[in-house]
Amino acid sequence: MADPVDWNNGGWDWLEGAPPAESGPAGDPAPSFARCFAGPDGARVLATLKAMTLERTLGPDASDAALRDLEGQRRLVALILALTNRGQGV
Repeated sequence: MADPVDWNNGGWDWLEGAPPAESGPAGDPAPSFARCFAGPDGARVLATLKAMTLERTLGPDASDAALRDLEGQRRLVALILALTNRGQGV
């Protein structure tokens, strides 16, 4: 079994590089994301996440903290969408 991802030391690097050689739990997570969000319930969850983050805007009086928080949420939803699409072969 491969070592778990070290989230404190380049833990996101596995998303950018070549897919791991082994399959299964420590392999590419994209197929798992695709299965998780397949079907009408998955589509509804993704639509809700997009509406709450990617399609949301903040007004000119938004604080720096609020902007950073929303941007972090958007990044996470974008990552979920990318993994789901990759797992579906899109």
